[in-house]
Amino acid sequence: MPVSFVTFDSRWGAAVCAQTQQSKNPTQWLTNWAPEPRDVYWQNLAIPFFSLSIRKFLISIAVFALVFFYMIPIAFVQSLANLEGIERVAPFLRPVIEVKVVKSFLQGFLPGLALKLFLYILPTVLMIMSKVEGYVSLSSLERRTASKYYYFMLVNVFLGSIIAGTAFEQLDSFFHDPRTIGVAVPMKATFFMTYIMVDGWAGIANEILRVKPLVIYHLKNMFIVKTERDRERAMDPRSIALGENLPSLQLYFLLGLVYAVVTPILLPFIIVFFAFAYLVYRHQIINVYNQEYESAAAFWPQVHSRIIASLLISHVTLFGLLSTMKAAYSTPLLIFLPLLTLWFHKYCKSRFEPAFRKYPLEEAMEKDVMEHASEPSLNLKTYLANAYLHPIFHMFEQEDQKEEATIEVRIDKSEQQQQQQHVRSSHSQYEEETSAQTHYHHEERSSSQYQYQYQHQYQYQHEETHMRSEQSPPHFVYHHGVEH
Repeated sequence: MPVSFVTFDSRWGAAVCAQTQQSKNPTQWLTNWAPEPRDVYWQNLAIPFFSLSIRKFLISIAVFALVFFYMIPIAFVQSLANLEGIERVAPFLRPVIEVKVVKSFLQGFLPGLALKLFLYILPTVLMIMSKVEGYVSLSSLERRTASKYYYFMLVNVFLGSIIAGTAFEQLDSFFHDPRTIGVAVPMKATFFMTYIMVDGWAGIANEILRVKPLVIYHLKNMFIVKTERDRERAMDPRSIALGENLPSLQLYFLLGLVYAVVTPILLPFIIVFFAFAYLVYRHQIINVYNQEYESAAAFWPQVHSRIIASLLISHVTLFGLLSTMKAAYSTPLLIFLPLLTLWFHKYCKSRFEPAFRKYPLEEAMEKDVMEHASEPSLNLKTYLANAYLHPIFHMFEQEDQKEEATIEVRIDKSEQQQQQQHVRSSHSQYEEETSAQTHYHHEERSSSQYQYQYQHQYQYQHEETHMRSEQSPPHFVYHHGVEH
C-alpha cells in the first residue's frame, strides 16, 4: 500500500511534520494532514499516486459532459419510456397499453418519471465519480460531490429555467448579452416561487417526516432482517447527506440574492424556507443523524466561494436589468460592485483560508502544554495504537467480544442448572430421611461425596474457561502483526 499513517505524541510535532518538506527529492514522498480515523475511506488508500491525476482529469471530463449534455441520456431514457418503446421491448403488454385510461396515464406519467428517477440517482452517480477520483476521506468525497451537484443545479436549474435552449446557448447568452438575463430573470420569478414551495417547503416537510427511510426500513424488515443486528442496521439513520443537501441550500441562497433587487416579492418565500430549514435541520442533526466524522469546518471555504459566486451572478443580473430601463447611463457605475466583491474574496482567501489548510504552531503548543498540565498521566500511545486500524480488524475484535459474551452466558446457565440440581438433591434427601433412617446415613455419605466431586469438577471447569478467555490474544496483537 503506498500510504501510511504516522502518529505523534504531540500536536506540535504533527503540525511541523505535516506542513514541511521532509525530503530534498520532491517525488520521493508527500506528507499531508491525515483525516481522523472515522473519516478515512480505506478503499482508496491503495490507489497509486501517479494515477490520481489521470483519474481526476477523466472524471472532470465526465462531469462536464454530464452537466452540459445531461439532456442526451434523459432523452434516450424518455424515448424508451414512451409507449412505442414499451411495446417494442415487451410485446405481451400491448393489450394492456391499448386501454384508453392506461394509455393516457402512461403518456403523461412515464416521461416525467424518467426525469425524476435520473435526478434521484444523480447524487449517487456523482458520489461514485468522486470515489473514482481517489480521495481518501469521507469528508473530501462529500465536498467533491457537493461541488459537482452545485454546478449541475446552477447550469440546469437556474440558467436552464431562465434561458431556453442548450447549456452552451445559455452560457453564451449569459456572458455576451447580459440584458437577456436581466429581462428573463424577473419573468421567471413566479416559476421560482412555485419551485421554492414545491421543492423547498415540501422537501423540509419530507425531511422531518423521513418518509423514504421509513419505507426502506419496513421493506428491509420484511425481506432482509433476520437478527437483531440486522434490525439495528436497518434502523441506522446514518449521517446527513451534505453532498446532496448543501447544494440545494446554496441554490436557494442564490435565488434570494438574485431576486432581492430584481423581484423582492420572492424574498418572503426564501425567508420562510430558511427559517423552517434551520429548525428542521437543527433538530435532525442533534437528535436523528449520527456524526460519522469531524472535518474541522473543511466545508466552509467552498461555501464561501459559492456565496461570492452568487453575489457576482446577482451583479450581472442587475446590470442586465438596469441596461434595459431608463437607468442605462448609470449602469457603468455598477462596475465597482463585482470588483469590490472579487477583492473581498481574494482578501478572505489569502488571510483566512490558510487557517483551514494548516494548523497554527502556537495553538498546537498551547494545547500540548495545557493537556500535560491537566492530565499528566494521559497515555496517548494506548489510543493511537489502534486508532488507524483497518475495519477488518475491528470485526475480529467484535467477534472476540461475542465469544466472551457467549461463554459467560453458558457459564451462568451452568450455574443455574447446578443450583437447581442441588435443590432437587436436597429435597430427595429429606424425603429419604423421613422414610428410611438407616438407609439415609449410607446414602448421605455417597450423595455428599458426589456433590463434592461435582462441585469441585464444575469449579475447575469454570476457572479454566475464564482462564482461557483471559489468555486470549488482546487487540493490539493483531495491530502488531499488521505492522510487521
